[in-house]
Amino acid sequence: MKTESVQLPGKLSKREEDLRSSFLKQLETIPNSEKIKSCIQCGTCTGSCPVSYAMDISPREIIALFRAGDLETLLNSKSIWICASCYSCQTRCPSLIKVTDIMYALKRLAMEKGIFPKKFPAPALSETFVKVMNNYGRLHEPLLIVRFLLKTTPFKLLNMMPLSLKMAKRKRVAYVPSKIKGLEGFKKIIKKAELMDSPKELLEPQYLKGSVGYSAIAKETVMESKK
Repeated sequence: MKTESVQLPGKLSKREEDLRSSFLKQLETIPNSEKIKSCIQCGTCTGSCPVSYAMDISPREIIALFRAGDLETLLNSKSIWICASCYSCQTRCPSLIKVTDIMYALKRLAMEKGIFPKKFPAPALSETFVKVMNNYGRLHEPLLIVRFLLKTTPFKLLNMMPLSLKMAKRKRVAYVPSKIKGLEGFKKIIKKAELMDSPKELLEPQYLKGSVGYSAIAKETVMESKK
């Protein structure tokens, strides 16, 4: 007889525990990231965001879903990829939460775990951009467009052929990418940067493993409630 696993209230699933653990490691590289526990859900971040109208989950809701133990929903949303990185939310947050930096942490987590919104091109564009830059040391737009469309909507390449041929005829586009001088040195710099630890503050962990809600982000509150 087939049995179904039951999710107990206040407990994280194994998948969510794994996502949360990885996400907290990302937060360790952000100075003062522990202030995420100070969110008062005032909505200033959402009201300040110039692209919140296009998001399926607002910046305020992103913090709320993290606290509720639903990181998988966040990673499957379009919001973290729509973020324009203007830092309006971060500079106006009354609790001094690094909202934009948290968005970047969520992007890195999404790429690490391979969790993306369905039929959404931004992750493919980001991955293609990085590969072109690493291979040539500079951006080559035609190659970027071709590789990106092959991953997302290949038939669009056919529609773009007439325009691309006209541009090539007028020498407005170079189809063959060229590498920068000292490419190997550039690659060594990138590799070195990936191995370097970002500056971070040494703080006592503020999170409780396997918990959700305020108990997961306010260790001292839980300890006081047990007294």
